[in-house]
Amino acid sequence: MSGKSILLIAGDFVEDYEIMVPFQTLQTVGYTVHAVCPDKKAGEQIRTAVHDFEGDQTYSEKPGHNFTLNATFDEINPADYAALVVPGGRAPEYIRLNERVCEIVRHFAEADKPIAAICHALQLLAAAGVLEGKRCTAYPACAPDVRAAGGTYVEIPVDQAHVDGKLVTAPAWPAHPQWMAAFLEVMGASIQL
Repeated sequence: MSGKSILLIAGDFVEDYEIMVPFQTLQTVGYTVHAVCPDKKAGEQIRTAVHDFEGDQTYSEKPGHNFTLNATFDEINPADYAALVVPGGRAPEYIRLNERVCEIVRHFAEADKPIAAICHALQLLAAAGVLEGKRCTAYPACAPDVRAAGGTYVEIPVDQAHVDGKLVTAPAWPAHPQWMAAFLEVMGASIQL
């Protein structure tokens, strides 16, 4: 795993757990992870939101932590990265309007590199046009986006993950153990106990 770099793309009001957990987990096992946000530089911060499931018709939202970016969006070259991680929250809804963000997502899909996407991240993948013929999951409210983009939405428990080739998806942060384990396997990682 040593030497492989992963790009993580997010924006303000990304879901707190969905950026923090993969960012730290992937570094723990030896990957270099560069977290970027359109129009922001290394050292700047993005705000996060905590989405929770408390019995309402949809998730609740509360302020999360500030997350410090460690790379500059305008300086990254997607060809330098082995894989892409897209966390959910509210960020995918608006960063998908940035054509450069969509180009970056398309690079990973067209190069058949691993992509891990969770929750609302599928809104960005749909906008980038990379879900045609793919089976994937997402937060249930994103099922229409997946279908409209030519993908097949797979309904699974909130704590599970789905793999289609090199695309690893999950409905929400309760799936982190399964989602990260599946992504590491797709990356070719091996963890010895």
